Amino acid sequence: MKLVVGLGNPGSRYADTRHNVGFRVLERFAERHRIALDAQRFEGRFGRARLGALDLGLLLPETMMNRSGAAVAAALRMLPVADPAEDLVLVFDDLDLPFGRLRLRPHGGAGGHRGMQDVIARLGGGDFPRLRVGIGRPPPEMDPVAYVLARFAPEERRHLPALLDAAAGALDATLREGVAMAMNRVNQLSSPAEKDPPAE
Repeated sequence: MKLVVGLGNPGSRYADTRHNVGFRVLERFAERHRIALDAQRFEGRFGRARLGALDLGLLLPETMMNRSGAAVAAALRMLPVADPAEDLVLVFDDLDLPFGRLRLRPHGGAGGHRGMQDVIARLGGGDFPRLRVGIGRPPPEMDPVAYVLARFAPEERRHLPALLDAAAGALDATLREGVAMAMNRVNQLSSPAEKDPPAE
């Protein structure tokens, strides 16, 4: 079984914030494949479906972001995920990537992301694939915490649907082809904003 987890904060207060882009990507992926995220399991919203021969679970933890690891660990205890290094994928926002860039990696550290820090701590290491979704850096005068908990800027919102589609497509490629093959394509994608720069 494959398990894909999108990271975010629960509740309407955080729904449209940059920090919740992991939720938004997984919701777009679920919509694309008509997977209902309506079961309350593993301290989150959960959906399970078959995509061809693939047994797939999708999880949106409803803990706060910095407790995401509790939901992931609970799911791994109860679900038939044979090897997290191959069968678990995390999706989350990344300050260190320009808005709209995607980076797929087979393993790594948390990069300062508190949700990922908790997942890595609970699982005892970061040996599992992750799809990072770039949200860009805040202006120098802005606190990074305030930035990630703020809503996307109007120009970013214009490109957000294309970004969510690209990230959902990256998940499709990862699940279908494996991380090593999908990386070659996903990591070379331009961001939607780069493809369609603002008019001068």
